[in-house]
Amino acid sequence: MKLMAINGSPRKEWNTATLLKKALEGAASQGAETEMVHLYDLDFKGCKSCFACRLKGGKSYGKCAQLDGITPVLERIEDADALVLGSPIYMGMITGEMKSFFERATYPYLTYESPQASLFPKRMPAGFIYTMGTCESHVADLQIDRHIMVNQWIMNMIFGPAESLIVTDTYQFDDYAKYVNAHDAEGKAKRRKEVFPQDCQKAFDMGARLAGK
Repeated sequence: MKLMAINGSPRKEWNTATLLKKALEGAASQGAETEMVHLYDLDFKGCKSCFACRLKGGKSYGKCAQLDGITPVLERIEDADALVLGSPIYMGMITGEMKSFFERATYPYLTYESPQASLFPKRMPAGFIYTMGTCESHVADLQIDRHIMVNQWIMNMIFGPAESLIVTDTYQFDDYAKYVNAHDAEGKAKRRKEVFPQDCQKAFDMGARLAGK
């Protein structure tokens, strides 16, 4: 059993990456092989609307025809048994790198037919971990929850049963005094110490669930 994690954050050692690592630890606790991919290490673009994946009888039908840094990752995902994505929320949405990856990883498999809407070779469980500096109440106020709901719906349709973990009010700087921000530094540090470990446990549990399905 193999679980792949895709990090859509430019940081490899901060909130999103830490939670993804915990998810991998959870999967490993169930005996799974794990892999982490950092999207910001790769040279790739989003969907370029060439429709080669839609050409009936074409050599790239059901596959992304672009060949770049993300191509081998997409190939390995087809061989995986579970998938977990992670991204911070920037301006109310996932990062540009994650959005480009998400287009390439899902659209080629979409058939528009029901009930078999996906050309992905199998059904597998998937998860999405979101991190954001804003507080929990803003998830609905800023309609971030709708963005998350759409992503989960797409993952459920393309890959299999999907779940989401939303981690809010994250600690963003080592020294808040150095940056322009509207946050309570002491409150942020307190939450980092008391709440973030609980979020890490939730990520661990997600990985274990995905590996156990």
